[in-house]
Amino acid sequence: MEMKERLKSLRENSGLTQKELASRLMLTRQAVSRWENGETQPNTETLKLLSREFNVSVNTLLGSPRQLFCQCCGMPLAEDASISREPDGMFNEDYCKWCYSDGEFVYTSKKDLIDFLISHMPNPENTPEKDRRVLYDGWLSQLKHWK
Repeated sequence: MEMKERLKSLRENSGLTQKELASRLMLTRQAVSRWENGETQPNTETLKLLSREFNVSVNTLLGSPRQLFCQCCGMPLAEDASISREPDGMFNEDYCKWCYSDGEFVYTSKKDLIDFLISHMPNPENTPEKDRRVLYDGWLSQLKHWK
């Protein structure tokens, strides 16, 4: 589904006319019409407003062009329900809701996260804890939050 179709579908599923959506975003009805006809696309700031209005991530609005991963734990963020939010309700597409909640990080150190992973991740090959800690540290060190 193209962005123009996605926007129209989200608007219609919300029971809004083009004029009503434009009013909520403080834009013209013609701007909304041009998006839905594929003539133009919303700018970055308007995408953020649309994200809030329809309660979907910007990545979803754009058709999920990139695979998101939590930059704290590395978990794939395949669904908007897994993505964290800022205190104002906006999506924070860098983190999962388990690592970042209400504007704060859950894990205050990489060691805290590794301790959690050691106690919760399966270990079918019975890898010694020391080796698992080194492995997790190596993976986590590649993520933006721990660089």
